[in-house]
Amino acid sequence: MKIQAINGFKDILPDNALLWQHIEQRARDIFQRFGMREIRVPIMEKTDLFVRSIGEATDVVEKEMYTFTEKSITMRPEATASIMRAFIEHGLHVQQPVLRLFTIGPMFRHERPQKGRQRQFHQLDAEIIGAQEPQVDAELIAMGQMLLDELNINTSLEINSLGCTVCRHPYRAKLVKYLEQHHDALCDDCKRRTHTNPLRVLDCKKSTCKALAKDAPSILDSLCENCNEHFSLVQQALQDLGISYTLNRFMVRGLDYYTQTTFEFLTSDLGAQAAVGAGGRYDGLIEQLGGPALPGIGFAMGIERIALLMEQKDDSNRLTQDIDCFIAALGQEASQPCAQLTHQLRLRGIKAAMDYSGRRLKAQMKQANRVHARFVLIVGEDELEQQKAVLRDMKTQEQHSFSLAGSISEQSERLMPLLCA
Repeated sequence: MKIQAINGFKDILPDNALLWQHIEQRARDIFQRFGMREIRVPIMEKTDLFVRSIGEATDVVEKEMYTFTEKSITMRPEATASIMRAFIEHGLHVQQPVLRLFTIGPMFRHERPQKGRQRQFHQLDAEIIGAQEPQVDAELIAMGQMLLDELNINTSLEINSLGCTVCRHPYRAKLVKYLEQHHDALCDDCKRRTHTNPLRVLDCKKSTCKALAKDAPSILDSLCENCNEHFSLVQQALQDLGISYTLNRFMVRGLDYYTQTTFEFLTSDLGAQAAVGAGGRYDGLIEQLGGPALPGIGFAMGIERIALLMEQKDDSNRLTQDIDCFIAALGQEASQPCAQLTHQLRLRGIKAAMDYSGRRLKAQMKQANRVHARFVLIVGEDELEQQKAVLRDMKTQEQHSFSLAGSISEQSERLMPLLCA
């Protein structure tokens, strides 16, 4: 009986890994343009970290976390809490007043696997810690938009404000009153959450709850003066940067630590899984976890969903892992010197490949095409005797004589400028 991967845990095969590498490399490039620095955090943390940060009454904590109960440790369901834990533990705020961090890696949630959503999924996560200016909110959103644009992914941006502790409390009272009036129409989860976490009701996917949410009071009508001004300045800054957006008065996100600005990058090309990336501000989270009272804002993007969108547009078909030079060794006598030459080229930074099986030239040329070789150096017994190999340009099909005189090191030095031309 064959052993197969666990449901919801998917292999990333070599051809697809090229696309993932492209996404990650583009993300690193753009993040670094914005002064972001990479941090790598563990995939397992103490369970209490996520309970305290994400919220005990959220779906993530209640239903989706992979937790080893006997050890009270959990495989991370998201990256922000882990980054904040590392930030506090290592006193990173002492280094500089504003810190820009990103991480790329796997997250784990026990959800029903579906298109663009696995139980092990991967995210690009970016955080700015220590800055509370609304212009920073717009800058972070613009960074996410720039990445999606450069990957040729079409999304729409929706934004909202969740207010602060000052305006959240009176809004919560209004929302609870409204939900109590429609108690019988709510699903069982939302009935339970009406008093424990009423904002979660606005994020429910059940059709009856979604219909009720449309007429629920909006927090935008309850923002305090400071939050209202902050959100107005965020919108103005987005307009100044040429970033298009729409207001979603009922966006609440699935994590409890969000305050003020929240946002989502949405697509209509992935069925029910509309969000490609999302984030928001979390000004009380660091203090809540035992750190200094510093503001923060961040977002995460799903690599699986980005890859799916690029595959749908055939943007992944142009990605190949090319070889600079394939050395076709014909005959037993050619094998050893060709292996040495291949190694010398690799030492000099050339992507080189060789077939050790001694197959005929036609078969080796097919292999060279499969690995997208730019050049093929053909070396047989006659070539060794005459000390002249054949270098074929696979794009133009032109062939040139190449001298095999001198040591293997000297041959590789002469070959370098031909391969790099």
